Formats: sequence, C-alpha cells, structure tokens
Amino acid sequence: MSHKRIPKRKAAIAVGGVAALGAAAFLLPNANASQTDSDDSTPRTFKAADVPGLSAQLRARLGDTFAGSYYDAAGRRIVVNVVGDDESAMNAVKEAGAVPHQVRNSTGALETAARTLRTDAAIPGTAWSVDPRTNEIRVTADSTVTGAGWDRLESTVEGLGSGMATLKKSEGTFKTFVSGGDAIFGGNARCSLGFNVTAGDGSPAFLTAGHCGVAVDQWADDENGQPIATVDQATFPGEGDFSLVKYDDPATQAPSEVNVGGGKVVAIGKAAEAAVGQQVLRMGSTTGLHDGTVLGLDATVNYPEGTVTGLIQTDVCAEPGDSGGSLFSEDGSAIGLTSGGSGDCDAGGETFFQPVTTALQATGATLGEGGGQATGGGQADDQGGGQAGDQGAGQAGGQAGDQAGDQAGGQAGDQTGGDAQAGGSGLESSRHGQRRGH
Repeated sequence: MSHKRIPKRKAAIAVGGVAALGAAAFLLPNANASQTDSDDSTPRTFKAADVPGLSAQLRARLGDTFAGSYYDAAGRRIVVNVVGDDESAMNAVKEAGAVPHQVRNSTGALETAARTLRTDAAIPGTAWSVDPRTNEIRVTADSTVTGAGWDRLESTVEGLGSGMATLKKSEGTFKTFVSGGDAIFGGNARCSLGFNVTAGDGSPAFLTAGHCGVAVDQWADDENGQPIATVDQATFPGEGDFSLVKYDDPATQAPSEVNVGGGKVVAIGKAAEAAVGQQVLRMGSTTGLHDGTVLGLDATVNYPEGTVTGLIQTDVCAEPGDSGGSLFSEDGSAIGLTSGGSGDCDAGGETFFQPVTTALQATGATLGEGGGQATGGGQADDQGGGQAGDQGAGQAGGQAGDQAGDQAGGQAGDQTGGDAQAGGSGLESSRHGQRRGH
C-alpha cells in the first residue's frame, strides 16, 4: 500500500495558510528575517529559533554566571539571565544583541533543586520544569496529590529555600493522552501521528508518543482497517516518551508535512529545539489545531505509569487521542510530540511534549522522506527566502491560506464533507477523503 502526496497546490500553503484556520493569529509574514541594528549595544530582534544557538554561545562564554534564557515574543528579543551584577557578563549579553536580566539563582542551583525534587518528591501526579522567566522551578501537583503526598511535596519545595521554586495545584489529572482520536489505531488505543521520518535503514517511518508504541505493536490509519505500520523502537517511561514506527510497505511516500484539516497541510522542513516564551502550534486528531506558549524545558512528569524526563512544558491544550501529535513552530519546524498533561481544551491546563530533536537522535531517524531535509526552512515545497506559500498558486507572504481553491473560513476542519478533523500526520486526507472529528 502506498500513500500519495497531496498535490503541491494544497501542500504549498506553508505557514501563511495556517493563520486562516483561526488557531494561529500570531503568525507573522516577516517571521523569517532577523533584523539587526547598527549599534551593537542595542537589543536586536530575533526569531524564536535563534534562542538555542545564541544561548549556547553565551553559556560557553559566561560560564557560571549564565542562568538560562527565554524568548520575548512581543518584542522579538532574547532575554539572558545573568547571576549577580557581573558587569562584563552583562556587556557580553548586550554585545550579542540580547537583553541581560540580573537574577539570583544560578543554573547549577536550579539543577540541584530539580534533583532534590526527583529524589524526595517523585509522587505520581506531580511535575516540574525550570522557568527562566521567573528564575525558579515551576512545580505542579494534580488533583490526585492530597494528604500526606501533598504535605511531602510542599515540605520539599519549602526546603529548597526562598525564591527557588513555586508550587501550584492543577484541577486536572496528569495522564497520557492515548485513546479518543482518529488518526492512528491499534487495538483499543487511538493516537496521533507526529511527523513522518526516514529510519536509519532508509525505510519510511513516523514518530509518535512512546506510550502509544509501548501499548500497541501495529497501527492502522482506519479504525477497522488493516495495520500499515509496526513499532520499531519505543521509550516510555524513563528518558523520554517517543516511538519510531515503520511503514510496512517500503514504497510508502511519507511527506514531511502536518495535516491541519480542510485539505490544508504545513510543510515541515527541519527539527528545532524549543525556547521558553516561544509561540507554538499543536495538531492532534481529537482537538485539531491549537496554539500556545512554551513555559519550561527539561520538564519531569510523574505519570501513573512512571516518571518521564526531558520534556517541554506548554500551556497548549490537549485531550485523549492527541497523544503523539505534532508540536511545530511558525517557521515550519518540528518541535515536539504530544506526551500528556492535565485539563482539556475547554478548561485549559498543562501539556507536555517530547522534543523531536531528542527522538531523532535516539532512534537514528531523519526528518522527512529520503533522509533529506526540505528546503526553505520549513516553507512550501520549492519556495525559500522566507516566502510563505506557493507563489504560483496565489498570493502568499502572510496571506491567510490558499484562496484559489477553497475557503477555509477560519475553521480547523473541512465542514463540507462532514465533521472532519485531521490527525497531526502525513497520512494525508487525499487518501481517505474526510476524517471523522470529535
């Protein structure tokens, strides 16, 4: 069985078309160009994708005075935390075009505090991550943490010292988001496909959540259909929540795209690290397209099934069935795979994601088909230079969607053929027509 590529005319909406779906109004047509100022001491404007690289450079230069960084989306600035009042460190940050922020807690102190939480408070229903915006550890307990468990957690947080961590209660329950979707099916489980990749041996494959891969060996793209893919590797719980699933048919075409509903896809050209403060999009088979902000990195979540480390914490909502779905950025970069969290898309909540970069490194896979990377930094098939969309099919560069063929109407699904929600996957709607939604 071979999956067919969606025609370029529909595939080439890139990021500009996502804005028409109503869940990503923050996408900017000039998001691909960093601006610089003639004065080296004046803060420059950056893309969120610039944060990891600049932060790594400054961390190497500043040493122990470096205490994390984050992205100021409103000002398009990179803020770098500096411990104490080291003037030379402050100047180094300014010379790099970033904004220095004097803080109290060092990276080492925060890492030590996180290890203490892991040793003394790894209670099911708890989670924590470092928040560089507050220079503290964000500790969250779900509704199941009560009585002696809550007292133990509260005592541990207080023992870390003043200004080291904050503790809050979540109304929901931390859980993995398996079941309840319609993108990929295995037994009684239902998850979302994250990103199509090429396995180390050159075969077509995809990434999804590890707890999906641990639960079921074979997956189908129809609820009652025959399996089309088999789990090759799966990690959960432990150091991540990801699995590599190989298509059974080696001739399967696995386009590097995210299906966002209504016959629309967003081209994915690369994998990238997340940055705190970055605005992101999530696609899942239950709830469709939603956007939000990265809140913390290197998050630890104590699920009922066990502890998972190294995750991304966000305020993007998700529900059962969204597990494994795509987290991606405004420039078409693959960021994460939906792991779990609490709440829903009515009340909100916290959601955690497996970094794609870690999953690719661990499995030996590469993003996209044929082992290559798409050109144009995640833009449409053959367009680069920061253009958003297919210039042959219509006007892009920030225009909302492909207006030549059909009108999205600001919805994240195609309402003409039924109540359709697309899975966050490369199992494109052109093969199966309309997909069921919830």
